[in-house]
Amino acid sequence: MMRRPYVLFAILGLANAALAQDSTHSSGWVVIPVGEYGSLRAKAFPADGEPAPPPVEATLTRIDYDLRIDGEVASGRASLAVDVLKDGWVRVPIPSGLLVREARLDGKLVSLVPSESGKSGAQLSAVLSKRGRSTLSLDIALPVASSGGEERLTLPSGASGITRAAVALPRQDIDVRLSGGILAEKSDSAAETKWLAYGRGNEQLTFTWRKKTEDHRATQPLRLRGSLTELVGLGEDSTSISAEVSLEVVQGAARQVRIQLPDKVAVNQVAGAMVADWEAKTGVLTVSFLEPVDQTARFVVSSEIRLPRDGAIEVPLLRLLDTERDSGGVAVEVLGAGEIKDHKAQGLEEADATDLGPAVASRQSPSMAAFRFRAGLANAARTLTVDVARYTQEAVLTANVEEARYRILVSDEGKTLVQARYAVRNNQRNFLKITLPAGAVVWSSALSNAPVRPGQAPDGSLLLPLAKARAGEEAPAFPVEILFLARDTAWTEKGKVALPLPTLDLPVSKTGLVVYYSPLFRLTPEPGSFRTEAYEQPSSAALSGLVVQVANEEIQRASPFPAQQAAGPGAGPGSGGRIGPGTVQGRETQSLFDQFRAKSDGRKTAGALPVRVSFPAVGPSLFLVSEITGENQRPSVDLSYQKEKKGGVR
Repeated sequence: MMRRPYVLFAILGLANAALAQDSTHSSGWVVIPVGEYGSLRAKAFPADGEPAPPPVEATLTRIDYDLRIDGEVASGRASLAVDVLKDGWVRVPIPSGLLVREARLDGKLVSLVPSESGKSGAQLSAVLSKRGRSTLSLDIALPVASSGGEERLTLPSGASGITRAAVALPRQDIDVRLSGGILAEKSDSAAETKWLAYGRGNEQLTFTWRKKTEDHRATQPLRLRGSLTELVGLGEDSTSISAEVSLEVVQGAARQVRIQLPDKVAVNQVAGAMVADWEAKTGVLTVSFLEPVDQTARFVVSSEIRLPRDGAIEVPLLRLLDTERDSGGVAVEVLGAGEIKDHKAQGLEEADATDLGPAVASRQSPSMAAFRFRAGLANAARTLTVDVARYTQEAVLTANVEEARYRILVSDEGKTLVQARYAVRNNQRNFLKITLPAGAVVWSSALSNAPVRPGQAPDGSLLLPLAKARAGEEAPAFPVEILFLARDTAWTEKGKVALPLPTLDLPVSKTGLVVYYSPLFRLTPEPGSFRTEAYEQPSSAALSGLVVQVANEEIQRASPFPAQQAAGPGAGPGSGGRIGPGTVQGRETQSLFDQFRAKSDGRKTAGALPVRVSFPAVGPSLFLVSEITGENQRPSVDLSYQKEKKGGVR
């Protein structure tokens, strides 16, 4: 029997604290078998593991095609960038569908072998043994398919991350489409047309081209047909006209269209997707398009005119010019207490309001007359006269805004402070719904000159309480006020800005707007529903009294000691809204101040009370007016600004 080998271990160390008192304990020797020693050493010093193999043996990183089309064949070269990740022989499949005439690896001829399945027509592969990046160049040919006057070249998909294709065609005046990638460059020369495209690598890249056909439509004589539907609202102060125009180009291309305007009709706005600009001059409205219209176009013309409030009224009719045939109609409604008693029409036929389109059919007017243009020549005479009877306004009005006044302070930092004051008549409504611009912050609100706390509707709008008149009595006008701050982007050297005006759920008869701005800029109003006029005081008695009260409050806040009193409401917004001060005895002011402090001592208020914030009217100003703003319709005011040059500050 062989004796088992043993090894001696010397265990050196100090005894632990529990055995420190035993002086007989000392270092010694331990004997264990060699197998156990080897196991312990392997655990103490583990060997480094073998590195994990790469997830793939090789990858096709990029394919570059350089082809030239000659008849029904496209021939050229395909350069494949291949990265080999392991040692030894690996297979790299090339894109299927390529007809390969020759293959070279880093300039040396190589052979391509079929896949391991061994079937005829199977995908070819290149066998590589060099680790790292190699370039495989293939001389290839591809068929060009043609059908329906179009030719098509399809490059097969590969497992590459990048596919780039440069294709040359020895022809000119070619229209090309690309699918499976993007066309980066297209160049034409006297001899050929070149395309440069990039594909996704895992999708086929297809070029489709055909001979470019010249469009002679723009050089043909213009033949135009149109439809004009006009809605006329006869108000007591002014008449609004809205016309919806639809064009159909039968031949040629229309760069602009002309509309004949009756005398004294003022065009406020022309809105449409294809409208580039418009000009109203000498009774003709010229509307220019962004690009020539060869099919259809639509736009809306908004205008107004002053007509008699009652009696025989000749309705202004807009008319399309330069058309071979036009259609459409006109609808006339009476705004306010009144009705159409009789009418006389020439070249028009009576029709139902629903026959003139949704713009007219959606109007719920108690007194409306609708007419359709009589079929015939485009230059046939058309006239319309209506007899309107007005009635005395009775106390049956639910609610309306008699007059709206805005004071707006804009800064070049993009901050806008808006003070909105409304003269409201109300019989039945409990609240006035006001929708502020997005991000606006309310500073204060007041009803009949007293601060109030507004409520909030489910859609986020503000609800201001309204006073009511007694049953059977005429509703007197009372003021409603709100002050809010809106933010926008800062001004640059030159640009445009839209004033953030609120939207009401009540109609507004007339509106006045004062804009205060920095003297470093020049402000110009854009054409729209508002027009520039000389400053006028509010016509509503409710707002006139509020102007004087607010003026006195601002003077009192501006100089609390010694006190100042108002000399008048000022000369208007052109002077910046400043009010001339006058002084009184300082002793009287000090006495009033002492009385107020004595009454205020010892009083406490629970919660935050609404306060009234004064409006700082500073800088140069503009005064704009408008009439008849519909309910739930936001007033739109666009301004152009430009920074004044040095030395040009007003």
